[in-house]
Amino acid sequence: MFACWSGCALPLLFLQTQFDIAVASEIMAILALTDGLADMRTRLGCMVVGSSRNGQPITADDLGVTGALAVLMKDAIKPTLMQTLEGTPVFVHAGPFANIAHGNSSVLADKLALKLVGEEGFVVTEAGFGADIGMEKFFNIKCRTSGLKPDVVVLVATVRSLKMHGGGPNVTAGVPLPKEYIDENLQLVADGCSNLRKQIQIAHLFGVPVVVALNVFKTDTQAEIDQGGRIAEASGASAAVQCHHWSRGGRGSVELAQAVKKVASHKNHFQFLYNLQDSIVEKIRTIAKKVYGADDIELSPEAQAKIDYYNQQGFGALPICMAKTHLSLSHMPEKKGVPTGFILPIRDIRASIGAGFIYPLVGTMSTMPGLPTRPCFYDIDLDPVTEEIKGLF
Repeated sequence: MFACWSGCALPLLFLQTQFDIAVASEIMAILALTDGLADMRTRLGCMVVGSSRNGQPITADDLGVTGALAVLMKDAIKPTLMQTLEGTPVFVHAGPFANIAHGNSSVLADKLALKLVGEEGFVVTEAGFGADIGMEKFFNIKCRTSGLKPDVVVLVATVRSLKMHGGGPNVTAGVPLPKEYIDENLQLVADGCSNLRKQIQIAHLFGVPVVVALNVFKTDTQAEIDQGGRIAEASGASAAVQCHHWSRGGRGSVELAQAVKKVASHKNHFQFLYNLQDSIVEKIRTIAKKVYGADDIELSPEAQAKIDYYNQQGFGALPICMAKTHLSLSHMPEKKGVPTGFILPIRDIRASIGAGFIYPLVGTMSTMPGLPTRPCFYDIDLDPVTEEIKGLF
């Protein structure tokens, strides 16, 4: 607990403190969504850090720290220009994880890239963790903020991921792959394509065409790859392309680039999933039912109280950023494929006013993931003679 005050301007303020992983912080979200220094400074000043005794929001600007925050972030706002192994320019900027934040690279990097490639160029920007979270937030949050509209969705899939959604065992780091992922198993691929079909349908909710990129690995058989492609196209994908960049680099993705160029040349009918004027509850319910496939939502008493509070403070017309596991379409990480018949539990709701969204916490989702029982640093060491690093991989 701590108290903040400023002469007689603010009533005494008490806050419950907590820890968030950096990628879930509101400053990270602001960095990814701002379009310039002036906008960033305004957003930083609008961050709500608590409420006064009479229920009024207290902002960073009220505390007089906006200028200091802006100074700390003045260099971070600049995207970092890097390159791939083949010399393709890449902007690396911001890192909000899509399971606990909005999951996209920065608006500034996208706009700068678009300016550099020109009218005939193409910019590929990432929306992390599947169509159910990263892509949904890309459309409903980032596109609203930036004013940019996508031409095509490239949905990445692997035979291994399809097999896992089809009922295959989980993969453990450092342990050899189970035989299900090495031996041909067309039934597992077919069953797992239910998840791929759902991901395609989610993209179509926004009126954007889909190109499925099937990343090919040496453990995949041609029959499995062909089957995944056929099902993807039968499920509504404009194209399903085998990609070999894992082994061949850029030459292995020429066909994918050609497919994206062709599909992007057609006009699409991009639309948002919900209206900002819908209530907070209805926006959450729309995402839960249309995107995740839930029957309905269940609000905890704390979540309902927060909604009432945010409505009272005038924040009800903000978009929604769901904090949900990336391991399942549902809130249950162990439920693969396309879970149905579940009620999505909303245990808490928070507000990132500077970033410009409300974010519900779904189920047991934590915004400060902890270390495993035995952290991997126990196995990392350095040979002082050879300088060889052990246990890092």
